[in-house]
Amino acid sequence: MTHGMIVAPQPEAVEAGALVLRRGGNAVDAAIACALVQGVVDPQMTGIAGFGSLHLYLPRKGVHTFIDFHGRAPAAATPGMWEDLIEGETRDGFGFILKGRVNDVGYQSITVPGSLKAYFEAQTEFGTMAWRDIVRPAIEHAERGFVVRPHVHRFWTRIEGMGRVEMPQRFAHTPAGRRIYLDTAGAPHAPGTCVRNSDMARTLHRIAEHGADIFYSGEIAEEIAADMARNGGLLSYDDLKNYRTTRVDPLWGSYRGCSIATNKPPGGGIMLLEMLNILENFDLAALGHNTPQYIRTVAEAMKRATSDKDRFIGDPAFVEVPVARLLDKRYARELAAAIESGERATVERLGAAESKDTTHVSVIDEAGNAVAMTHSLGMPSGVVTEGLGFMYNGCMGVFDPRPGRAGSIAPGKSRFSSIVPTITFKDEAPHLVIGAPGGTQIAMGVLQAILNVLDFGMPILDAVVAPRFSATSDLIDVSNRIPNFVTAALEAEGYRIARSYLSYAFAAVHGIKIENGRWTGAADPSHDGMALAV
Repeated sequence: MTHGMIVAPQPEAVEAGALVLRRGGNAVDAAIACALVQGVVDPQMTGIAGFGSLHLYLPRKGVHTFIDFHGRAPAAATPGMWEDLIEGETRDGFGFILKGRVNDVGYQSITVPGSLKAYFEAQTEFGTMAWRDIVRPAIEHAERGFVVRPHVHRFWTRIEGMGRVEMPQRFAHTPAGRRIYLDTAGAPHAPGTCVRNSDMARTLHRIAEHGADIFYSGEIAEEIAADMARNGGLLSYDDLKNYRTTRVDPLWGSYRGCSIATNKPPGGGIMLLEMLNILENFDLAALGHNTPQYIRTVAEAMKRATSDKDRFIGDPAFVEVPVARLLDKRYARELAAAIESGERATVERLGAAESKDTTHVSVIDEAGNAVAMTHSLGMPSGVVTEGLGFMYNGCMGVFDPRPGRAGSIAPGKSRFSSIVPTITFKDEAPHLVIGAPGGTQIAMGVLQAILNVLDFGMPILDAVVAPRFSATSDLIDVSNRIPNFVTAALEAEGYRIARSYLSYAFAAVHGIKIENGRWTGAADPSHDGMALAV
């Protein structure tokens, strides 16, 4: 009997989750084991000091919910504390560049982390195995070391030139980071190098024994708070102790006869559903996949959803998000009519891309339980507390330093994130379990994979590997596999095109398709992962 299927960007993490399924664990057990290993073998993409959104569908228990664990601004943060430091905004509108990069790297860049609390709550409430057994694979990987894979090294050494602190400088920010991630010449470890992190292994041993409480109100919390206080951080012991995850029902939409369940703000599900609502008014299959007409139509939907996100979407505990209006099918028809008439949307920007320091896991098991979780460090802060081994998130960098806006800084507030762990349903049963890392491009990548399946009938592998594009500004960004003769036609219409040198770009979609009781999975080739059934 097949126990389940798991898909993620890291093969070591996929194997850990698959072994949990083989040992009788359910999809939740597998997803959390996978997530913990991801934090060891891809430690700048995610970790126990990150944030994310966990989509749980457990039909036999009557459970369909989200555990949202976005990072929150510490209590010491104030709306105008960085207003005088603004130098610019990233070109795709996700993050601000400040003098001294204080929001981007270092102790003030850290929001209150939610990942470990969410992992623990999900597994102990909905899993079937002992918590310590779920943590054990991550401990083993930390103790024996992980081999630096090509995508990890590419991420560690990339030079983006966006005005942010580059990854090698992040590693050098603390002595512990230098010791773990840099070689004797001060460069990130080369591909094939085995990186051991005994400090992280000891931290995970403590967490395996005492659960998440030790991190949020116990000894580890005290160690974190002391380090923050010594180095001018905003994060405090009380911030950790008072952190709570948020349980919310899915945000629902429909497309081509399928029901779409995704996350609520401050997650990116509302953008995904708005774009689908707009595009449902077009015969995309008749336009042809990735033709100039198709790219123009989808790009204009992307731009309109991006503009609405910028104006209206933030933490619903702090701003009133007009969800009903943004998801009204009549509103979508108005936007579609404007696109059809040739109107072009304009996306306002201050002037320089959200970091893609994120990962994802999709799982389904033999009982029909499905989990999609996207979790992240946002932008790694570069901070590693001596003796603890993990790097903290750097999510203060995506807050708007201008007071009075949907994304402005406020104590306890979470910032919008494009993460969209999504399940689509056909005939009331899961049809796609899908999500992606990729910063502000996440919603755009997941959108195109869903269109590829529902409009073009592609198998999940074809849907994931098909060339993608994105429009989160007035440019249309395209991957290098979209032919020049296609983009030339768009340029002739007056569109500005930015061609990526990458063949696989704009998020890294990982998904499972369920059809006629059969599972097929696909891992995006831009990363190193895999789909594995056991």
